[in-house]
Amino acid sequence: MGISNVVNMCSHLQNASRARLGLTSVPHTKYNLGVALALHRAGFLSFVTRGGTHPPDPASIGTFEPEPLTTANVAKQRLWLGLKYNAGDGGSPVMGRITSITTPKRPVTAKLKELERLARGLDAHPHRGLNLGECLILTTSGGTLEIREAIERKLGGLLLCRVGP
Repeated sequence: MGISNVVNMCSHLQNASRARLGLTSVPHTKYNLGVALALHRAGFLSFVTRGGTHPPDPASIGTFEPEPLTTANVAKQRLWLGLKYNAGDGGSPVMGRITSITTPKRPVTAKLKELERLARGLDAHPHRGLNLGECLILTTSGGTLEIREAIERKLGGLLLCRVGP
């Protein structure tokens, strides 16, 4: 069930950025949280916070305290994500394209050598090398990381999604 949530999250984030939404929500799962935090570290999201079914107030997002997590409300919890847009260029989205690589029926893994080739922009069959501004999110034994963080820690793993401007 985890990988299918990531596939749904990728399509939801692409649709939300094309619709020019400032705030969107996805179900609170382990994989979704890992991908959202990796996207935040890479600079594609302005904030990530946990909340209920109603969105937090964007003006007070820095001081927002989510309600405590209990067994009664755990199924209703959502991750609220702030999408970023460029000030120039007519407000174009920072995250223009996000595509899932791994699907529930076809998990795609990559070793360290393949990740190094992809990060340098070279092709590593069957994947295209990264272009300027693109990043690759993968899950490793060290958590969900961006490709450059995984290379720095010398880890390979399951390729989740590719994000670009």
